Amino acid sequence: MKRIEIIANRSVQEEITGRLETAIDGFAYTLIPVVQGVTPERRRLGDATWPEENFILFAYVEDSIVPLVEDVIAVVKNNFPAEGIKLFTTESCSSFHD
Repeated sequence: MKRIEIIANRSVQEEITGRLETAIDGFAYTLIPVVQGVTPERRRLGDATWPEENFILFAYVEDSIVPLVEDVIAVVKNNFPAEGIKLFTTESCSSFHD
């Protein structure tokens, strides 16, 4: 099981979520719709000077799903090269149930 995390400009949020939902049957995720941040390349602070904002999507997927996610993100990055789309994949922690 892997945790995927996608951080990108809000302008591509629907593109990314729509493509993931289409490519992966039953794709479940959590979305944080408004995220502000600073990188060496750009600032997205949602204010008058730096008006853009990001979003974060994260999901826990089986290892076999990760290549599908990578393919979807590669297509979106190719279509929108200036939007700072980042994909991170990590091992998920074990969960426990009551």
